[in-house]
Amino acid sequence: MTEIMTDAEKLSMLKTMTGETDEAMLSVYLSIAANKVCRRAYPFDETVTTVPPRYDFNQVEIAAYLVNKRGAEGETAHSENGISRSYEDGDVPPTLLREIVPFASVIKGDSTS
Repeated sequence: MTEIMTDAEKLSMLKTMTGETDEAMLSVYLSIAANKVCRRAYPFDETVTTVPPRYDFNQVEIAAYLVNKRGAEGETAHSENGISRSYEDGDVPPTLLREIVPFASVIKGDSTS
């Protein structure tokens, strides 16, 4: 059973991972990441807006990726003083989304028609 992580715990973890202290900004990134997780996990159900507990860590990892990439959106390569950076994708890279399994269900139609 996966334990539910509170928003405060996610925020604290994100602060530690990024070194960023602006809680309002980090909360926005957590919301963006939550949206990306939900869209990936429930591609056919736009009503799901809460991240399932099993994907709490994925949400934080995606938020950290987005925070760390801030200001370098769309960058494909960068080298400076022996440090090289490149990004897999203009958005969240597939490697961060691969653990999120899409959910779909079949709704049985009314058999009286």
